Amino acid sequence: MANATDLVESATAGNGPGLVLVHGTGGDAESNYGHLVDRFSDRHTVITPNYSGSGGTKDSGGPLTVEGLARQVEAAIVDSGVPGPVAVVGFSLGAGVAAALAAVRPEMVSRLVLVAGWAITGPRQRLAFDLWRRLWSADPALFARFVTAEGWSPAWLDGAGDAAVERTVAETSFPEGIRRQIDLDAELDISALLPEITTPTLVIGATRDQMVPVTYTRQLHKAIRDSRYEELDSGHMVIYERPDELVELIRDFIV
Repeated sequence: MANATDLVESATAGNGPGLVLVHGTGGDAESNYGHLVDRFSDRHTVITPNYSGSGGTKDSGGPLTVEGLARQVEAAIVDSGVPGPVAVVGFSLGAGVAAALAAVRPEMVSRLVLVAGWAITGPRQRLAFDLWRRLWSADPALFARFVTAEGWSPAWLDGAGDAAVERTVAETSFPEGIRRQIDLDAELDISALLPEITTPTLVIGATRDQMVPVTYTRQLHKAIRDSRYEELDSGHMVIYERPDELVELIRDFIV
């Protein structure tokens, strides 16, 4: 369970077996999954928690750990009252959180889907996350422009056109807690937990991902015994670029 000092914010929608959607860095349940909840709630009770740094979830304010965030997701599942085990989907940093939950509480997770995730942060990603920290500290508006350029595939940006790209930048916002989440990104290492995952697992990579290069997601898949792997032609923001294909893969796997 989460620590008694934690305040875990989450929402539920729909009816049926539980499905938990875990958001990524700088996002929250609504920004990452608000447009997808209805695609699952016809078959599942969808649980959308916010972990520390996003939404109303609070903690001690210290450094984040993937195990601590996994405990918060666990608390959201318990608080929802939905009978377990539940399917869990994690995107980006949320993939690491979801994997940690499946490793330490396998009895709670029936199916695991990891989207655009990675197992261990190496020098290339640490360089990128350090740049994120510097941009966020210096100019949040500039940071928004950079992560838009990095997060979406060139094909999507070029196809969208200048007006749509500028609208995307203008609509991009981040919680104040993003700095703590980036700090966790820069030190993430779930490699020791992955051999403990026995839950049926689907790993989904994004071929044109510039934030989490697809080679890292393929490595994540190889580290999880008997996991299945799929790849979508998308940038990191596959939840927006390829929602139909993503939903189809997830629905077929967790049914």
